[in-house]
Amino acid sequence: MTTRQRFMLQLLRDGDLYIWALVATSVVALAMTIERGVALRWGRIIPGALLEALDTFTRGGSAHDLERASLQHDSPLGRLLRLGIENAGRPREETHDAIETRARREVSRLERGIVVLEIIVGIAPLLGLVGTIHGLITLFGDLGSMGLGDSSVFARGIAIALNATLLGLLIAIPSLVFWSYYTRKIESMAIEMEAACAELVEHLYPRQSAEAAAATAPAPRARSR
Repeated sequence: MTTRQRFMLQLLRDGDLYIWALVATSVVALAMTIERGVALRWGRIIPGALLEALDTFTRGGSAHDLERASLQHDSPLGRLLRLGIENAGRPREETHDAIETRARREVSRLERGIVVLEIIVGIAPLLGLVGTIHGLITLFGDLGSMGLGDSSVFARGIAIALNATLLGLLIAIPSLVFWSYYTRKIESMAIEMEAACAELVEHLYPRQSAEAAAATAPAPRARSR
């Protein structure tokens, strides 16, 4: 066993409540990082086969085939497309509002575990700082009553206290990296799903889309004589 391993074992053995709280926080952060990494795979949220089925539908394919593909590849995008097809008989505004409401719910589900990483980013350094302050208070309190006998014991006590801050930062920094990465990834997925749903609506209501485009087009100017 190396010196570093012996020191870490002593840190856990002699550590107070704050050290164990940081260890528990690191376990939660690792678990949420792995869980979100598995849950936020592109193929699971936006299946490539479903995008191909949507492309086939926009080229003149059957809506039934697209609905069947959305059932075979159950995913957030599949549920949004299926909702749009099921509401095709309603006015365009109602279908658009229904898809938008469901999309917010799907994005909220994707962000469910990201909040935990965000909380850990904030509390891990604070727990480490509190642990360090508590350790130093305890150490100087013991020195005041027992005196400074062995300087090595004093140095080791300070090292154990400062390791609480180090441990808190070692937990917060990777959590911040993965939180930023997952947040950006969810934003990209939301944009991709929004584009796919907009394409679906445009082809479900072609006449209304053409009328809306004509209404927004600028009127031709009269020629001046």
